[in-house]
Amino acid sequence: MEGNNNTFEISMTHVYLLLGSNENDRFKNLERACELIALKCGKALKQSALYETEAWGLKEQNAFLNQAIVIESSLPPLELLTQLKAIEKEIGRTETVKWGPRVIDIDILFYGNEIVETEELTIPHPFLHQRKFTLEPLNEIEPRFVHPVMQKTVRVLLKECSDTSLVKKLN
Repeated sequence: MEGNNNTFEISMTHVYLLLGSNENDRFKNLERACELIALKCGKALKQSALYETEAWGLKEQNAFLNQAIVIESSLPPLELLTQLKAIEKEIGRTETVKWGPRVIDIDILFYGNEIVETEELTIPHPFLHQRKFTLEPLNEIEPRFVHPVMQKTVRVLLKECSDTSLVKKLN
């Protein structure tokens, strides 16, 4: 049928997430997070290897497993944040001290090239350029992605990062 204007175009955005866990079965927590994200937020396009990393901010805790993933999502940023918080809760996250131990943590690093600054959410993630545990897995899957505020690639941000924390890629 020609000229049908009743079709809706759904806008899809590439969203870059970082998953982290340092409590209970860390591998299972990340795997479950990926499953729920695919189910509720958008199709996974890429995912990094797993990285074992020293805790950042609050050092006296178990090592984290971290993984970066790229999804394709139609959810607007705040709605995506709400879904991700619900997924964290479903997996067993409870609120603790800032940068403390957690069953699962899901951070939005980038939402396409958008810049979001609200009380609830800041995108790009405000600390990503300072965190080797974020930049290493992100560099593995998207080294040429340009930070929309800093106008530098992930690869350059990693090279310039002064964080000396141990970040070990797992096989």
